[in-house]
Amino acid sequence: MNKNEIASHAENVRALLRINSRLSYQELKHKSGLKEEEFGAALGWLAHEARIELEELEDCLYVYLPVNVFIG
Repeated sequence: MNKNEIASHAENVRALLRINSRLSYQELKHKSGLKEEEFGAALGWLAHEARIELEELEDCLYVYLPVNVFIG
């Protein structure tokens, strides 16, 4: 796996979140069709770039896109 593959997987995960808005880690991993290490790398990439938010509720990790508000 290289950076280009990770970036591609990350964009695919982001596209899923645009459609579904918020998914549990397990739901998102299943829908992505990625292997565990590919999925983990994609989420790490997106989290590092502040492109996703992670929230743990009742022992379940949820992933969603942040809301950006621009006033100008």
